[in-house]
Amino acid sequence: MIDTERLILRGWREADLRPYYAMGQDRDVMRYIGPLATPGDVRSTRNRMNGRLARHGHCFWAVERKADRAFLGFCGLLRGTPPIAGEVEIGWRFARHAWGQGFAREAAEASLAWAWGNLPSLSIAGITVAANARSRGLMERLGMTREPGSDFDHPELASGDPLRRHILYRIGRPSA
Repeated sequence: MIDTERLILRGWREADLRPYYAMGQDRDVMRYIGPLATPGDVRSTRNRMNGRLARHGHCFWAVERKADRAFLGFCGLLRGTPPIAGEVEIGWRFARHAWGQGFAREAAEASLAWAWGNLPSLSIAGITVAANARSRGLMERLGMTREPGSDFDHPELASGDPLRRHILYRIGRPSA
């Protein structure tokens, strides 16, 4: 579990499924992610994340607001898949009601701090679609740098899918 001033980043609970499903039904939230979530997707995500947490000590943690214990979304770290296999990926997704309040930045900064303190990684990667200005902006505010020569077609998305083309950002381990 990671504590910040306003948030708790933790493993997923059964109580997270309903608000996570609602978030996955919001077309604005899912605009750059893909199709709307199904109940099976939601349960599968929870199980996958908790399994990764148990195996690796990190995942895309559930983000809870301390003030009222509300589920706000997720943020954290995963072992990357191609084309960033062998790297650590940072990622996030927040419910629309949590946008614009600095929660994503607070959770992402805490995730990076945890990574630098607990993982041997020399860098952390972040990916998104070019049109996702909010995620791109957060990556830049975190100090991540875009690597245009590393843009790629996401291997899990079909040819012709408007979300297939992804861009890569990376941040290096801070100097001691």
